[in-house]
Amino acid sequence: MKGSRPNKQKNVLPGFGLSLGFTLLYLSFLVLIPLIGIVIRTTDLSWHEFWATVTTPRVLASYRVSLTTAFAAAFINVVFGVIVAWVLVRYRFPGKKLIDALVDLPFALPTAVAGISLTAIYAPNGIIGSILQPLGIKTAYSPIGITIALLFIGLPFVVRTVQPVLQDLEKETEEAAVTLGARRWRTVRKIVFPELLPAIITGFALAFARGIGEYGSVVFISGNMPLKTEITPLLIMTKLQQHDYAGATAIALVLLVISFLLLLLINFLQWRLNRRTAAV
Repeated sequence: MKGSRPNKQKNVLPGFGLSLGFTLLYLSFLVLIPLIGIVIRTTDLSWHEFWATVTTPRVLASYRVSLTTAFAAAFINVVFGVIVAWVLVRYRFPGKKLIDALVDLPFALPTAVAGISLTAIYAPNGIIGSILQPLGIKTAYSPIGITIALLFIGLPFVVRTVQPVLQDLEKETEEAAVTLGARRWRTVRKIVFPELLPAIITGFALAFARGIGEYGSVVFISGNMPLKTEITPLLIMTKLQQHDYAGATAIALVLLVISFLLLLLINFLQWRLNRRTAAV
């Protein structure tokens, strides 16, 4: 009939309202409610007590150790993770599938197993530690050892973030640039790198955020010396063992704020990069 509204075509998939409801409910139970619980728990402390808890010399030293080692490991992983992703995507060689599978090993390996293995290797009497120790390089029970552990668990985040972008990047564009006389490094800098930059930033953020909160693989190799090699997650566990739940949640809240600010910064940088790319 004329003037009648056409029948809407039904979608096989569930409706938007139902899907959105399940999504919000699922995320609320897994993410939102636990995070709100951290904030509520800290209300047991007054502002003065909260500030005194999160700014003691021992806590500040743990922030420094966790942040500096996580940043150093994420930065190094960005450099070598991009190289690993490039090799896995652009070259064919024997054992490629095995190396590609090994990249995901830190995801599957229990963090405690990784920590024990790294400690056995880099300890003063270990295979690598015994070689470095006479050279004056102390790896285990030092910030260097913590960085090594974070390198191990953070590499997959960079490789698996950059790898799909490289796979979608058309080789014809690079070949055309070379044909027109552009040198290899200029092609990488002007064509390849801008395409990879958002993925590189995301990989760095994921590795950095994971490094800040990593516990299992670090606690064995760090030595856990207060004011020197004690990480913030270990300090939180110490507070919990002492039944100081308010103090533990106060320190955890600081890490939560740091991670949230990092997430906002990464999203802002990606927005700027996407806007610049769209303008071009």
